[in-house]
Amino acid sequence: MAIHPTAIVDPGAQLDSSVEVGAYTLIGPHVKIGAGTKVGPHCVIEGHTTIGRDNTFFQFSSIGAVNQDKKYAGEPTTLVIGDRNTIREFCTLNVGTVQDRGETTLGNDNWIMAYCHLAHDVVIGNECVLANNATLAGHVHVGNHVTIGGLTGILQRMRIGDHAMIGFQAHVAQDVPPFMTVDGNPLAARAVNVVGLKRRDFSAERIGVIRQIYKLLYRMGHTLDEAKAAIAALRGTEGGAADGDIDTMLTFLAASTRGIVR
Repeated sequence: MAIHPTAIVDPGAQLDSSVEVGAYTLIGPHVKIGAGTKVGPHCVIEGHTTIGRDNTFFQFSSIGAVNQDKKYAGEPTTLVIGDRNTIREFCTLNVGTVQDRGETTLGNDNWIMAYCHLAHDVVIGNECVLANNATLAGHVHVGNHVTIGGLTGILQRMRIGDHAMIGFQAHVAQDVPPFMTVDGNPLAARAVNVVGLKRRDFSAERIGVIRQIYKLLYRMGHTLDEAKAAIAALRGTEGGAADGDIDTMLTFLAASTRGIVR
């Protein structure tokens, strides 16, 4: 274990022998850190925080601090971070609240750029990118393979679907469906996130069906219920190649209570 002599690690903290800790970093008594993780200088990791393997924390991050909910009364809520995440400078990740799931969760292989904020009870999946100054309010849920542009603010309790892309400086006040690219002020759905889908090896057939889903949701003048019925009717097209994607969209729409970005 490589701990800089100026770092302060509480004796109660559980760090794998391969963890590296930089100068002037503080690690609290309820922290657990897995193998291969590197914590840079001037970081604070506190609270009931569990961190997996091979993560990298750059300098000046605040991880596991008390949430910014006025109802918080010191309950032992948690922050759980998975494996192979990169968390850049000045990021703030807070613990959860008992009013929700009691846990803030960051999955695996995410790239969190400088000055990002993950508030209480946020859930982020795997392989997401949050550009500089992205701010997620409490209870926001983000799927897998999502890209969030810099200086974007996401209102509390919003949901962002798998493979979505949110443009620069967006104000997100409604759910963002899977596979969509949204941007502008006011925010609007612009197209399918084709570049992202191609990077993840979606076939031309799958992308073709997802384009049809986009048209049914946004270009045909349907009500949401009409669009859902038309999307369901796409099952079996292109040999069923996109049936899983259709189910992903319909499941997301069925669970939306705040409406979707139009």
